[in-house]
Amino acid sequence: MRQPLWIPSAERKQNANITRFIERVNRTHHLHLKTYPELYDWSINEIADFWAMMWEFADVKYSHTYDAVIEDINQFPGAKWFPGARLNFAENLLRYRDDRVAFVFRGETQVTKRMTYSELYDTVARLAKSLRDLGVTSGDRVVGYMPNMMETAIAMLAAASIGAAWSSCATDIGPSAALERLGQVEPKVMFTADGYFYKGKTFGTLQHAAEVARGIPSLTKVVVVPYTREQLDIRNIPNAIHWNDFLSKEKDLEIQFEQLPFDHPLYIMFSSGTTGKPKCLVQSAGGVLINHLKELLLHTDLQRDDHIMYITSCSWMMWNWLLSSLAVGAAIILYDGNPNYPDAGAMWKLIDEEKISIFGCSASYLLFLKKENFSPRTRFDLSFLREISQTGSPLSVEGFEYVYEEIKSDLHFNSISGGTDINGCFAIGSPIQPVYAGELQNPGLAMKIKAYDEKGASVLDDQAELVCEAPTPSMPLYFWDDADSTKYKAAYFGVYPNVWRHGDYILIHSDTGGVTFYGRSDAVLKPSGVRIGTAEIYAQMEKLPEIADSLAVGQNYQDDQRVILFVKLAPGFALIDELKDKIKKTLRENASPRHVPALIFETPDIPYTLNMKKVESAVTNIINGRAVTNKDALINPQSLEYYEKILAQLQ
Repeated sequence: MRQPLWIPSAERKQNANITRFIERVNRTHHLHLKTYPELYDWSINEIADFWAMMWEFADVKYSHTYDAVIEDINQFPGAKWFPGARLNFAENLLRYRDDRVAFVFRGETQVTKRMTYSELYDTVARLAKSLRDLGVTSGDRVVGYMPNMMETAIAMLAAASIGAAWSSCATDIGPSAALERLGQVEPKVMFTADGYFYKGKTFGTLQHAAEVARGIPSLTKVVVVPYTREQLDIRNIPNAIHWNDFLSKEKDLEIQFEQLPFDHPLYIMFSSGTTGKPKCLVQSAGGVLINHLKELLLHTDLQRDDHIMYITSCSWMMWNWLLSSLAVGAAIILYDGNPNYPDAGAMWKLIDEEKISIFGCSASYLLFLKKENFSPRTRFDLSFLREISQTGSPLSVEGFEYVYEEIKSDLHFNSISGGTDINGCFAIGSPIQPVYAGELQNPGLAMKIKAYDEKGASVLDDQAELVCEAPTPSMPLYFWDDADSTKYKAAYFGVYPNVWRHGDYILIHSDTGGVTFYGRSDAVLKPSGVRIGTAEIYAQMEKLPEIADSLAVGQNYQDDQRVILFVKLAPGFALIDELKDKIKKTLRENASPRHVPALIFETPDIPYTLNMKKVESAVTNIINGRAVTNKDALINPQSLEYYEKILAQLQ
């Protein structure tokens, strides 16, 4: 067995939330579970018992308890969770009303704002009253076209307290992309801001907000938050009102938390939309709540004293996930802007100053730091930092090693993966397990995941499709505007009957129990019929100082598929024959001859989604002569122009 990068201390294990959870499970069910693998096996064999224990351990607030945990576990999709229960999502997140810090807002401008739990409750109460006075009721939709500000979170909580469903996207995406998402759900109210800051520049977005508002006839009010300036001219936005004018002036209000079924709609999330119109995923209040609390309490080991932050925006599910930390009473740091502005030390200065204990980021962020040879441990006080959470795309073995060598040797590196689809994780970390390079520590509790080969057989130690064989509470209730669930079933259940196929390519290790991700299965390369995960190629490119970024795709060619590699070069380098030979040699020796590309091109840019995932599918479509249907799903749609220009050359 390989040597772990980190082993939790006995003290850390003893003080972990999951240790208390195991003890409670043992007492209740007269068991003798000791390890994570034992707990996991119990959780997937006794799924109803696990979620009942989670309900109790997380202290879910409710007005009426449940009649059963799940009506029919074999109804997949369509399992009904916790029937009979009545609760409110916002009430669970606003259970604390004291003077401890709930939010710290930090932006590129270095402006810092703080809000206590009592102030948060008061502001949500005032906003909820304003929404009710406007006529917003349970079942309505409220949306945000917003930066990552306190007001965005407050608007979500106010909407959820009434029972309105919330959906959001960040102001840094264009108006057509925002309209394509938010317009689908026919919202009654939209919250927006006047602009945002990025790389030291100010971007005004009032015109974008006006365009979106004009495109959504269902809107009765657009509430505009000042961010980049004090005085706002909102006359061009239909039904617009300033935040301060909309917010009720009444004091000491009590929030009327609507008590709703467990499966009442809470979030309407959007898929990345890189292969077509974004999917509208409707997720339940109870399902999201109990799943987030499982992941925060047991897998992340979040405690009341923690300061937690994720580099995210409200376009990405990690924003929703982060906000559920309020239910634990932790302090949430909200950051808006470029994480590397004015330099690579920006986030580490923030971690130092705000004593952040749990820091979340993407693989691309860590790769950038590694390429810059940036060493946070030598420049900043990271004594409070005890965990880094990483997601977005697979991180290489070298990326894992970089964290322990250059950031901190004693921390829990919690690599996680799941998706917008379930607002959570299929595979995730554990604070009582060792960390191995390149592996997510284990499947999530009660997530009955397997790796299926092309024949539909479960395999270990081989790359295969990620599937989930049993329902979980946060899976979508349905897709918006999909009355007979045709789109829903086709998206996840069209390959294996009664088994969720997620679309990721993974390997489950028999020796460690860990999971390695190799990228999206629709991006898997098949030269001569041999399946190759793109992450294997990217891992080797990370080792080369000449390469800043890379993208590998398959092109159908002469009754086979050939691998084409696009490389974005680091400053000062050129794609000369010697570098091409070095690339091929690196892949041949460290991966296999099958990984060596047929062609290598220099590209000015690599396309990424709004939540910083590489978009192989768009480039694959282009080089195979297919249309790219939704360029607005990209953070840099102009990057595709290069690939379109070289299509004739490739053909």
